[in-house]
Amino acid sequence: MEPKVRDKIGQRAVIFSVSGKIALTVFNLLVGIVSGSTALVAESAHTFSDVFTSAIAFMGFKIGLRPADNDHPYGHGKAEPLAGLLIVIVLVLIAYEIFSEVFQKLTLGTALTPPGAIAAVMALIGIGANFALTSYSMRIGKKINSPAIIADAKHQKVDIYACAAIFIGIVGSRMGFPILDPLVGGFVGLLILKTAFDIALENIDHIMGKVPSDELIRDIQSAAFTVMGIYGVHDIKINDMGSYVTAELHVEVKSDLIIKEAHKLAHTVEKVIINKVDTVNTVIVHVCPIDDYEDCYD
Repeated sequence: MEPKVRDKIGQRAVIFSVSGKIALTVFNLLVGIVSGSTALVAESAHTFSDVFTSAIAFMGFKIGLRPADNDHPYGHGKAEPLAGLLIVIVLVLIAYEIFSEVFQKLTLGTALTPPGAIAAVMALIGIGANFALTSYSMRIGKKINSPAIIADAKHQKVDIYACAAIFIGIVGSRMGFPILDPLVGGFVGLLILKTAFDIALENIDHIMGKVPSDELIRDIQSAAFTVMGIYGVHDIKINDMGSYVTAELHVEVKSDLIIKEAHKLAHTVEKVIINKVDTVNTVIVHVCPIDDYEDCYD
């Protein structure tokens, strides 16, 4: 995908996500205060943090689009998984604040008044709104292969379950179990921590250069074999840069090829792989004589 097209799609996704999160933050806070729902106020704080995480995701996305330069010969793609780790830090801080608020409410006993019915309505609205925001962001994140936007979408997904839990807690409180509301607030905090853990693992894998999938190796190998004059492909190495990967591989050719022909063949393989495998944007090919296979590992 062309960088300009990817940039445009990514910006649209972030703007849509941020707009929806700001609206949810305002309504959750207002309804939470009016109805006296601790869980809904906690969710408003969580939703407000979503605005910052979207900003972090967008920052990583934009930096990751920068082309390669002398200081960064493989590009700036790892800015996206780094942005994902910043999102993790924000999530942990928000979870801590939520747990602190819930602890105070439970120990002081000020949360034992059942929330108003309007809080339950707001929770249902939150379920629908967050589902729409999550689905859209996840679809776009996968389409343009953006770890930062995908991390933000996974964070947003927590709000669907949080709002469902809040609805149950509010209904339970009004049925005679008022302690459920602050307990659900604590449950929201646990969901946030679980999401932070999952996002951290995924983005650490990107930064450590873990191979995305065996299928990617097979796709690179298949693409190389489509070039006439290639008789073998081996020692494929992948460097995961976040939104894209770089690849190094050995190809086997006839030993009687002159240097100029072998050089041309190597460049042809590089171009074919980049054109056929979407996530690959840089390829380095090492040419080996087919009858001296062991020399390829020297």
